[in-house]
Amino acid sequence: MKLRELTGEMLLAYKLLVNDRTKFAALLLGITFAVFLMLMMTSLFSGILYRSSSAVVNIGAKVWVMDPAVNTPATSIPMPDYVQAAVRSIPGVRYAVPLYSGIGLVKLKDGTFQAATVIGLDDTSLFGRPQMLQGKIEDIYAENGFIMILDADYEKLQSPKLGTEFEINNNRAVIIGMAKVTVSGLFGIPTLYTTYSRAIQYLPQAQFTTSYVLVQPKSPTDIPRIKEEVKRLGYLALTEDEFVDQTAHWYEFHTGLGMNLLIMTVVSFIVGLSISGQTFYTFIIENLERFGALKAIGAKSNELIGMILFQSTFTALTGYGLGIGLSASITALAKLRLPDYAARLTFPSLGGALVMVIVIVAISSYIGVRRVLRIEPFDIFRS
Repeated sequence: MKLRELTGEMLLAYKLLVNDRTKFAALLLGITFAVFLMLMMTSLFSGILYRSSSAVVNIGAKVWVMDPAVNTPATSIPMPDYVQAAVRSIPGVRYAVPLYSGIGLVKLKDGTFQAATVIGLDDTSLFGRPQMLQGKIEDIYAENGFIMILDADYEKLQSPKLGTEFEINNNRAVIIGMAKVTVSGLFGIPTLYTTYSRAIQYLPQAQFTTSYVLVQPKSPTDIPRIKEEVKRLGYLALTEDEFVDQTAHWYEFHTGLGMNLLIMTVVSFIVGLSISGQTFYTFIIENLERFGALKAIGAKSNELIGMILFQSTFTALTGYGLGIGLSASITALAKLRLPDYAARLTFPSLGGALVMVIVIVAISSYIGVRRVLRIEPFDIFRS
């Protein structure tokens, strides 16, 4: 019997809610728009942070050894060659190879110049090599051989093909293969892969040449020991996840990116709260007579509260779903039209938007509940 009464109350609340289609649509619009804005901001932030660690994800090393002053993969600080030899001798290290990362100036056929990221892989193992789409990886050992990454920035080098020639810092370079990586870069710079020895030959060098030492431990339990031994050498060893987190932390708190997107997210929340709160309050005011009549015929306060909570929750979850659908559609469409668009919908983004929607529901419901509980049936029938 109680279940039947509860179902009847919820059905009545639903009919009261959707009876005025204009007000219901306005409520949905407020929530949907707020969720859409919040998801677009947080997904863009998430995508930027993910791309900022593209080199770490694409190379795929278990442990990265670097200078302690390094903040992001793009700000590598060269280390002396003895670091690699010392790391190799640490118990628990299966192998350790050097990696070079730098910026080269590419001169194209029409005489224009374009900066490009040059990744130098270990000559022996080619550890961290990209997935080949055209050509053979062995051809990287050919004279002047470079591999072109097919991503959103590929066209900035005038869409080179196999055999295309250009100059890098006044040195001849030949495209011997096309490849793809897991994550495109963040800064709109094309990427070229070659051997370590060729990279340090083509690009201007300081005293030292090793950007990072990539370490493959014998087992995960050896990682703490490796990190401790590297620390004794005066350098820093981070796992892949730790390096990604460090990069994200730096962009969040040491650049204006995090604060700017946080402000936009808060503005989106305030917009959704103001629209939905005002509209829901108007809805309650226009239905005071009905709630008063229900109270007069014996409806308890907790039953009226349940009806209001159902109305606000139903509206919020519906708007939340519509907001997710709209933001996912816009993101997918943008990526089709703009290959370098960085937005990335993640579960934390969806969870954060849901939490904000719950806050909007709580505040809107509180406003409505206070107004309904203060109404007296006598006032309704007297008017």
